[in-house]
Amino acid sequence: MVAAPATTSVRDRDPDGRARNARPRDGLGRPLPYGVPGVERQPEGVPRTPAESLVEAQRLLDAGMPFHAHEVLEDAWKTSDAPERELWRGLAQLAVGLTHAARGNTTGGAALLRRGAKNVAEYRSGPPHGIDVAGLHEWAEALATTLDGTTGEIDLPRNTPRLVTR
Repeated sequence: MVAAPATTSVRDRDPDGRARNARPRDGLGRPLPYGVPGVERQPEGVPRTPAESLVEAQRLLDAGMPFHAHEVLEDAWKTSDAPERELWRGLAQLAVGLTHAARGNTTGGAALLRRGAKNVAEYRSGPPHGIDVAGLHEWAEALATTLDGTTGEIDLPRNTPRLVTR
């Protein structure tokens, strides 16, 4: 039997030794070649209040960076208690659905938008933290319908949702 060759690839690691891809990313989270300047990544595991998470996610959405907004909302989802867990999961799915649509993956974008809409819809009767659950649900369903059968990237400024009611 011949032994498998030893691998010598070096993986990017964070300070705690966990594997982390250190490649730079563009504003939609797409990896760029090493050495190319990219967009500052959202730090993971930042403790935020629900209000802080919503403000930061909205700032990132308004800046045309839904992938980064997804990271903020994903942190909120992973640290939330059971009563609101699916709401935050749904918000993260909406942001990543918008990311896919902006990258030109309209099929994946529509699927994630619908999944996120379904998860946030459960909170329609009592939306916490001023979240515009009804508006987000309608926005996501309308955008998903628009994406069905289309190709190409969407215009982010015209398709960016508001997370909270004004």
